[in-house]
Amino acid sequence: LACSHHHCAFPVSRNGLCVWNTATAQPLYLSGHHYSISALSFGNNINPLLVCSASHERVIVWNLDECTQKVEEGFTPRGIVIGTLLGMVLHIRFSPDDQQVAVCAGNQIYILSAKNEAVLAELDGHLAPVTAAEFCTWEKSMLISVSEDRTFKARKLYLSLYLFNFFNLKVWDYSTSQLIYQSGIITAFPLLSLLIDEENKQIITGCAEGQLWIFSLISDHNYRCVTHIDLKKEQEKFCNKVWKSGQEIGEGQNNSKLCKTDNMRPEGSVETSLPILLIEHCDFFVCFHNEESIYSSQNTSYFWIGTSTGLLIINLANLELEALLSYRDYSDLSIQIARSCALTRKAANGKVLCLIASMFEDMVAVLEINLAALVRTQHSDFLPCGNEKSLSVIASSYIFPFLSNHYLSVIGHLCKLNYFPTGVKNTVKDKPLVFHNKIKSSGYTAAPRMAMFSPNTNLEKKEVSKWKTSCKCKNKEYPLESYPPIKYEKEISVTCKPTPIFSVQYSGDGELLACGQADKTVLIFNSNLIDVHSIFSGHDGAVNSVGWSHDRKWLVSASEDRTLRVWSICNKEPALILGKEKFHKTVRFAQFYFIDTFILLCCGAEFHLLSFHLDTTKDDLKRYKQRSVCKLVQKFPMTSAMEITSLSAVNEFYSYIVLTAGSNRALEVFDLNAGCSTAVIQEAHVRSVHQICQNKGSSYSAQQPEAYNLFLTTAAGDGIKLWDLRTLR
Repeated sequence: LACSHHHCAFPVSRNGLCVWNTATAQPLYLSGHHYSISALSFGNNINPLLVCSASHERVIVWNLDECTQKVEEGFTPRGIVIGTLLGMVLHIRFSPDDQQVAVCAGNQIYILSAKNEAVLAELDGHLAPVTAAEFCTWEKSMLISVSEDRTFKARKLYLSLYLFNFFNLKVWDYSTSQLIYQSGIITAFPLLSLLIDEENKQIITGCAEGQLWIFSLISDHNYRCVTHIDLKKEQEKFCNKVWKSGQEIGEGQNNSKLCKTDNMRPEGSVETSLPILLIEHCDFFVCFHNEESIYSSQNTSYFWIGTSTGLLIINLANLELEALLSYRDYSDLSIQIARSCALTRKAANGKVLCLIASMFEDMVAVLEINLAALVRTQHSDFLPCGNEKSLSVIASSYIFPFLSNHYLSVIGHLCKLNYFPTGVKNTVKDKPLVFHNKIKSSGYTAAPRMAMFSPNTNLEKKEVSKWKTSCKCKNKEYPLESYPPIKYEKEISVTCKPTPIFSVQYSGDGELLACGQADKTVLIFNSNLIDVHSIFSGHDGAVNSVGWSHDRKWLVSASEDRTLRVWSICNKEPALILGKEKFHKTVRFAQFYFIDTFILLCCGAEFHLLSFHLDTTKDDLKRYKQRSVCKLVQKFPMTSAMEITSLSAVNEFYSYIVLTAGSNRALEVFDLNAGCSTAVIQEAHVRSVHQICQNKGSSYSAQQPEAYNLFLTTAAGDGIKLWDLRTLR
């Protein structure tokens, strides 16, 4: 996302670019990318106003005046391609004179000419993707950058390179690569955002855990850390202050509700991190030039802080919050957690334009924030104007001919919001997945497709309707308005002596709970844990995993005895047994797959895809011979791993994607329809991943599986991470 003056820019349909003029409400559509746009930035000059867009395959600079003229003349606007095949671009920034563009692609920074395709400089030194970079305005040859490797660096593009390490502050001479300065350890979280304070000659950087650091760039200060701010604590302090002062927003109680909710979380709520997505200058005094207040006489700087949950204004003089805007306080706004945001540096008519993108959907919200009203409602230093309404509803309008907008009713002229999807969801099928990231692919996009299997789409409408209706009745919906459960309601002992439980799994309807135990048994409880529903015994080793079938009639278990068993819920005898001769190592994990068409299991450094047929009937003459059959379809080895530590695939609807994690701390994605590995993320965690969890949705929503299978979480000894399956970031 990008904002500048009266313009905002955002991707449409992934590889298209829309520049919206808020003054005229006219959109300008620009096309030139073949892959998803991953970074945007406006130029610093108004005439001409430039915008740069970057994707995996090219970086393009657009002159908006020329593009608008081309559209009016009936021609297709074209931009200038200034870079190609640089990799996954996370950030771009124009130089102060708009002559160069800093492109952060992967671990490197490319300095490109804004007029033609020329690489002026290539800067490396980071060990992980660079997340932001800024040019120093008073010293044009200096560039500051921050990275996911928990480092930030300041470089002299011509003479010397200054490097700030997140663990150690380092200064490098660019020509000799000599280390000039090194500091002690600072923190352990990745840096995400960066801003240069021109007035005080400082840099402000924010990390993924809500921490701000300010470093001095004055030459004789030796790049010392001026201060450190914990935004979580400052936010609680601010809410306490407003709550105790008894201030209200307008004539309602919303401010009290906001502050009380933030400071005193209801019992059962979960505390989340506060990633700092954006740091931007705040045009604070311009909004109060006609009003008398204690702020009009202060000589200090103010900054916007954009987080995943809201916007904050911080006073650099006392390092305290002046205002807080939380997304969740607007019930009609569908975006409550932001993935990225952008703000205009200067206010127009006392209002600031803001863009936020949803973390979980293809949705962008446009906010027009009345800065004076926002601060006035949260401070007793400002008295409300007599002619100002405390509640207004702004009329709706249409930015795009095919996408509707909705303006929310706002409190005390705080803000005007409208939201719209960034494009129609991609409905193109039968094309290989392309992950836009610097990951091993082995020519996956060029590989021919194989018809390994396909879902049955010949169901009659009556059968489909009946199946959906029955599923709706059986499945229990999770209450979305409730907090996640963090307190146990009941506790039972499964055995007489202490016994480890290695696996627990709810059935799809939530009525039964299966437990795989170290005492070689599988127990099935009713969901209320009142009594034991069934006990399955027969394994000669600890049960590593259990998994339910889609129809809740079968249970698959894997054990340390190198066997796999499929049990019928109605019969305590196994319907299928795969013995030790089938597997060379312990079976760590097993599950049903492709709506009970296959079985997936992990064995060593590979996973097996098995087709099967279950038959529980008995022959009186051969009663000990099982009639069920199972056949190996294919084995899929994981790259450079000694053992697969976790596996995840969707069984609730048809999905070709299988996710694996290995002892080498890598995460690997397989497309079983193409029959190969499609992507590898090296060092996904510091330690081996022991659990992968996908958002699988509900069984009766299988007609739109793409809405449920976009995100996954991985858990390891170093924490839990949320991944976007579309970009593998």
